[in-house]
Amino acid sequence: DIPSHLDDLPPTLLKKDYANLPIMNSVDDVVKRLLSLEMASQKEKMRVKTQQLVEKVRRSPNDNGSFELLSLFFTVAILTARIRTLEEHLQRHPKDKKNRRCMLMELDRRRKLLGYLRRVNYSTFENTCKELDIQYSPSQPYTRHITKRWLIKKALCIKVFQEMQKLKAAERLRQRRERQGRARAAQEQQE
Repeated sequence: DIPSHLDDLPPTLLKKDYANLPIMNSVDDVVKRLLSLEMASQKEKMRVKTQQLVEKVRRSPNDNGSFELLSLFFTVAILTARIRTLEEHLQRHPKDKKNRRCMLMELDRRRKLLGYLRRVNYSTFENTCKELDIQYSPSQPYTRHITKRWLIKKALCIKVFQEMQKLKAAERLRQRRERQGRARAAQEQQE
């Protein structure tokens, strides 16, 4: 079976080395199938996928955009190819923890790059997501895991804070009464 992301390719697409040979027109179908991408190694399939995605992102053959944005586009395209390859692998081997971790790391890296692209140039961000068929979701803010110990500590801190506010309020009240008393004494001396 040809992987799902290669469905848009013709089924007898030959490997790069054999595609331009004139003898390939007269070769038997079995030989063509052996030399097709269907029987290619994972590395060759990855190279073809990456090349396809980079071509989708590139606006023209001699794209004159800024070097920073071009390298960003190509990096996102390469990461997308890797992620899709790892997704297929994990569908066949769901217990492969190492590759799952690699995929999650690649997803985080791509999300960061897309977030940067989104801040810098939103129209190209949208175009890139549309061309590569990516659904971008911003990273979630950090939330603390609430435990019983944390709740007790928080309640204690709130209680201490309230007691300190009461002590400070009593001190402020005493200081205000002293100031008012001095102000009255000064006013009586003036009269």
